[in-house]
Amino acid sequence: MKRIRLSEQVIDEIEKMILKENFKDGDKFYSENELTKKLDVSRTSVREAIRILEISGKLKVYHGKGIYIRNPLEKGINEFANWLKNNESSLLEHFELRLIIETKAAAYSAKNIQDTEIAKLKKNMEQFKECTKLGKLECLINLDREFHHILAKSTKNRTYYTLMKAMTNTLQEGWVSSLSIPNRSTKTIKEHQKIYSAISSHDSKKAEKAMTEHLENALDDIILYLANN
Repeated sequence: MKRIRLSEQVIDEIEKMILKENFKDGDKFYSENELTKKLDVSRTSVREAIRILEISGKLKVYHGKGIYIRNPLEKGINEFANWLKNNESSLLEHFELRLIIETKAAAYSAKNIQDTEIAKLKKNMEQFKECTKLGKLECLINLDREFHHILAKSTKNRTYYTLMKAMTNTLQEGWVSSLSIPNRSTKTIKEHQKIYSAISSHDSKKAEKAMTEHLENALDDIILYLANN
């Protein structure tokens, strides 16, 4: 939970900084290093916040040049659709990998999960519902990743858990892009519930099937959004 609060706080602080210091559309913003020092947080937290703000259209990262302020309302463009198109191949790879390993992990979770971990999943889903009502993207992303972290740890396979943690830190596009799709968070609530029901009843086959459907549905929604925008 500390990580979730920190991630949200970094985004809030950057947005306040943009307003307070009167940055305008097209202005060059602070670098990752400068933001890390100004906010006194890790570079990973800053990079994650910038990624979310870029997808929401408030920042634009030009590799080798820096970070710039964006105002999609003034430009009349869909920054998220453009971002999806520019990152389509990495998004497909992200979900391909998760479909290979995370579906089987759900099956192992159903076999090995403990009551305390089941309780954590339940609490996570309750919080996710609240964040969906509030419409806070950064909150949804963090809780979604936490749900999959808990599941990964419950497999009792340390190698897989380490891999899952690395994926959420280095392959952020999948979580960010999926939950930015309209109505995807509402669908995620139902899909997580199916996964939870299967895992908490220790039904490996249903758990694997529910996870497969969850990941395939998320990918289908991204592809459909790309086709229509």
